[in-house]
Amino acid sequence: MQVMVPAGRNLTAVTEFLLLGFPARGSMGLLHPLLFSLAYLCALLGNGLIVVITTLDRHLHTPMYFFLRSLSFTDLCLISATAPKSIANSLTHSSSISFPGCVTQVFKMIISTGAELTLLMVMSLDRYAAVCHPLHYDVVMSRDRCVQLTAVSWLSGGVIAVMHTVGTFSLSYCGSNVVHQFFCDVPQLLAISCSEYLVSELVPIFINVVFDSCYFIFIVISYVHIFSAVKKIPSREGKAKAYSTCLPHLLVVVLFVFSALFAHLKPRSGTPSASDLVVSVFYTVVPPPLTPSSTV
Repeated sequence: MQVMVPAGRNLTAVTEFLLLGFPARGSMGLLHPLLFSLAYLCALLGNGLIVVITTLDRHLHTPMYFFLRSLSFTDLCLISATAPKSIANSLTHSSSISFPGCVTQVFKMIISTGAELTLLMVMSLDRYAAVCHPLHYDVVMSRDRCVQLTAVSWLSGGVIAVMHTVGTFSLSYCGSNVVHQFFCDVPQLLAISCSEYLVSELVPIFINVVFDSCYFIFIVISYVHIFSAVKKIPSREGKAKAYSTCLPHLLVVVLFVFSALFAHLKPRSGTPSASDLVVSVFYTVVPPPLTPSSTV
């Protein structure tokens, strides 16, 4: 792969990156680790309890709680990929992350987000089957089918993670090592790469956007059918139960998908604004603590 090196400049290979996300001084220097620690603690307690309770209680061994348990575990992986390192850097007034650490963080982030989005789609399918085809629900969502769908979620996330990680770090980093984000974010890494050709990473990004769009369209279509079926339920209690089951899940889907798409499709500027950091928080740190609220 060719590398563009300006004449007369001696560029050395990057061995570490500097994560310049939130300000380390002033009120934000205290507010950032405090809020991230609270979010991480809520995610650990809430999702951890869901995993333990739905595993031990035999009455909760149903497809809905099986997928909820899987989503909770995925959320723990997602927030653990970014929050602890960001908190530690803020408390130690450091911004560095090693090259292998950055590679690991990118892989963990993408496999978690890929598995999360696929699981959100699978959960919309589960609720569609429960509301629209209750008589065939046990057949459509058998235990073997649930295990297969969960395995496919992690497998698809793993394939996407390998594509992005290999594509991103096969590029050359020989100039600036400053990542204007609180974690190793692929778009920001591309912005500081000194490689001339970015096809190895742009192709996975395109594939990822296409799949994410298809997943979101599938989720929207599922909920259109779900809400159409809910309107036909005669009792108010039945409608209320259906809405309480579906609306929290739909809220997490919208928050996760739109913030992630906005963060990765927004044109990059030289120095990202505070809004870019906030949007990134909304798909990396906020969804995990919200998962327990989708429990019925």
